[in-house]
Amino acid sequence: MRLFIETPKSNIKTVAIKVKSTLLELFLRARSSYAASGRDIATTSIVHVIFTREPESMNRIDRLAAIVLQLQSRRLVKAQDIADKFSISLRTVYRDIRGLQEGGMPIIGEAGVGYSLMEGYKLPPVMFNQDEASALLTAAKLVQSKTDQQTAKNYNSALDKIKAVLRFAEKEHIEEIDEHIAVMSHPAIVQQPKAELHLQPLLKSIAEKKVLEINYTSIEKNETLRRKIEPVGIYNLGSHWYLVAFCRLRNDYRNFRTDQIGQLKFTDEPIPQIHPPLQSFINQMSAERQVQKVVIEIERDIEKYFGEQKYYNGFVKQENRGDHIRVHFVTGSLMGFARWFLLFGDHAKIVKPAELNVLVTGIAENILKKIEQSQMLLT
Repeated sequence: MRLFIETPKSNIKTVAIKVKSTLLELFLRARSSYAASGRDIATTSIVHVIFTREPESMNRIDRLAAIVLQLQSRRLVKAQDIADKFSISLRTVYRDIRGLQEGGMPIIGEAGVGYSLMEGYKLPPVMFNQDEASALLTAAKLVQSKTDQQTAKNYNSALDKIKAVLRFAEKEHIEEIDEHIAVMSHPAIVQQPKAELHLQPLLKSIAEKKVLEINYTSIEKNETLRRKIEPVGIYNLGSHWYLVAFCRLRNDYRNFRTDQIGQLKFTDEPIPQIHPPLQSFINQMSAERQVQKVVIEIERDIEKYFGEQKYYNGFVKQENRGDHIRVHFVTGSLMGFARWFLLFGDHAKIVKPAELNVLVTGIAENILKKIEQSQMLLT
């Protein structure tokens, strides 16, 4: 069936209303036909789109399809989440949801609470374009490098299922670029990845809200203690994964490096309290971490030897000053910066803070004493 419409631009809104009515009529006919044949329209690939206004900044058909995908990916989706994702008003969100419901989409919920798709509702497999397929492959390389064996195995299994629904062009694209993506560790960072970081059990405990028993070896005291913990969340920082949890042994929240966890055991005990979200702990840690501004001047010829080390030490910006370069940093450890500065200190000077000069002088004097003591022993 083809629909041809010839109309002046002034009647676009009227045409849109007619198109809406036509699409709705076609959809209702199709639904009646499928019902008569004993099939559920929710298992078919029919998608109904209703136009209620003039075209907006984003194509409404694409947005409605994306909203359905968002509803499929989560148990409950708030209207504000949809509005934030597509940069639209709540009123537009309500109109879109109502349009999808009128088209037969089994959306449950109401404004102010949230929306979800009826249990058992399925859409045909989603097709990925080449950019999306490349992003999935890149993520796989990162997962293999930054997580443990079990997490990497689970991700690769999920990726294989995704590859199964890709079109031949996307499959060939992934096979072509697979050997052209790699994730390497920086040579200055000594990292021996462990086979077990307990990421999956920890996430399972968080999802099920169950207390865990762990054997944890403290890095500072090098002692192993049995603890009961209430996991809050995990995060990656540098070359390690960390767990934020309420420790019943210390009766306070603690940070645990997951590679220092030995035996881990699930309990049937539910977590009795509601903990603050993980992001609140991360924000608190950032606020408590005191940073200081550092400014140094270096000879232009040695700047090339900094490499990526300057970023690890809080590089902010640099300014050309004739034969010298003025470099600005923000560091959380002035002592750590002082020790790094000694690597090139004979070709640089400290502009500020004065405390850094004191630290560098102290370290240099200690080194000189050690050298003098060694020479005395040799003579």
